[in-house]
Amino acid sequence: MTKKAATGTEKTQRAGRNEKAAPAKKSAPVKKAAAAKQPAAAKKSASAKKSASAKKTVPVKKQAPAKKPVVAPKKAAAAVEGVAPAKTVAAQPPRGESRTALVRRARRIDRELAEVYPYAHPELDFENPFQLVVATVLSAQTTDLRVNQTTPALFAKYPTPEDLAAANPEEVEEILRPTGFFRAKTKSVIGLSKVLAEDFGGEVPGRLEDLVKLPGVGRKTAFVVLGNAFGRPGITVDTHFQRLVRRWRWTEATDPDKIEAAVGALFPKSDWTDLSHHVIWHGRRICHARKPACGACPVAPLCPAYGEGETDPEKAEKLLKYEKGGFPGQRLNPPRSYLEAGGKPAPPLGAG
Repeated sequence: MTKKAATGTEKTQRAGRNEKAAPAKKSAPVKKAAAAKQPAAAKKSASAKKSASAKKTVPVKKQAPAKKPVVAPKKAAAAVEGVAPAKTVAAQPPRGESRTALVRRARRIDRELAEVYPYAHPELDFENPFQLVVATVLSAQTTDLRVNQTTPALFAKYPTPEDLAAANPEEVEEILRPTGFFRAKTKSVIGLSKVLAEDFGGEVPGRLEDLVKLPGVGRKTAFVVLGNAFGRPGITVDTHFQRLVRRWRWTEATDPDKIEAAVGALFPKSDWTDLSHHVIWHGRRICHARKPACGACPVAPLCPAYGEGETDPEKAEKLLKYEKGGFPGQRLNPPRSYLEAGGKPAPPLGAG
């Protein structure tokens, strides 16, 4: 073979080797990409294994079910089967309640209470304005029941203002001892009797400005007398009334005079006396100070404070007082309408 031929053959062989090597260069990036994917997949696999092992080793805590806010039922007296009684929550005022909506809600509450307590009346026994003003003064810091059990002996011995004005204070104190603060109360009832005898001819005046001049008589006592002895409308702001109108968000005021003005503006003047009876009766029987019977309340759907007390209907029913709980009322001689409605008269002092 000649040198030239050998050279040509070598070139041909080198060209063939170059053609075979060229595709290998192009495939190199593919191998790099595949190699790059393999570590990533390996990382994902390792991560998955770690998370799987973590799930096996770390117990998963079950989340407690979210607490639902207490919502007043349509009929608070009806229990819901299979549902645990709702827990109490802090009262919240109605959101965005307009003045018109407040008036409507307040009057609806009064209408509902009027149906529940159609026999509502002053819970002090009295036969005339003099007896009522004395009994109301004595009712401070005690129950109407205790006053009703005490006044029969007082009025039997001192039936008129002139009689009580001339009474021996020590004898009056002994009669009034069961009512508490009997010395101060003796001074008040003897003092107001003297004013009635000397300035008003032995008659109880029928004007607010005259009544508040009597010893021991404030606006609350005066409105009790005006509304129940003279038929003149008035709002009686006692402790029950204050508590309930604030729970119902009729007013945020704490001063009795401001409460009287705020609530009076929500109702016609002709409704004031009966409204006072309805609210006070509800406060004594159902909407108690310490533990209101929310689950037995007829106005629960209208009350922003629903849930402050016992919401379970069966437990709430056990909290009811007086005739609502099947017990005697506070008057020894209640009106016939009360007795016909199933109310029981209270026992006299010392009975039972």
